[in-house]
Amino acid sequence: MMIAPSHSPILILLGAVFTENILLANYLGMCSFLGVSREMKAAVGLGAAVTLVLTVTSALNHLVYHHVLVPLQMEHLQFVAFMLVIAATVQLIEMVIERFSPRLYYALGVFLPLITVNCAILGVCLFMVIRRYDLLQSTAYGAGGGLGWMLAIVAMAGIRQRLQTTRIPKGLDGPGITLIIAGIMALAFTGLAGMLNIR
Repeated sequence: MMIAPSHSPILILLGAVFTENILLANYLGMCSFLGVSREMKAAVGLGAAVTLVLTVTSALNHLVYHHVLVPLQMEHLQFVAFMLVIAATVQLIEMVIERFSPRLYYALGVFLPLITVNCAILGVCLFMVIRRYDLLQSTAYGAGGGLGWMLAIVAMAGIRQRLQTTRIPKGLDGPGITLIIAGIMALAFTGLAGMLNIR
């Protein structure tokens, strides 16, 4: 068994939020990011749901990988196993949100079930295996990845709400200006690369 890198979980969490942002540095999870960032409440709700899913699934998938797949020499099934854990977790969270916050459930609409196939969720789980994180490091990486994703979508929602009262050239209105803003945000986060190394 390979030894995990000696990064502290706090360093991994901060690095996952800022320097290794899963959305703006690795470009994973862009579809729901662009689709839900029109309204602040939905962006905050989806960001919180993604953070919860990432934190829980990264810990669960670490356990599944190291305590089920590796001992049985079935590492080649990691994609299937990870997706099953992610799908079950998302289904459980979806039922809880529908029960306790129907308005948020309807505001998120189709994007809540799409968390299951959000490549950011699977990406975090694969990165934690590739980087040989232990359980605490994996959980911190999942939480940081979720918080970074939430930070990005809430910032985009705030900017897009502000743009509703601004005159934008006709050719850029809608998806055009949204993609330009996403690119500028990605450049800003890429500028932080190298400050914290969590690989």
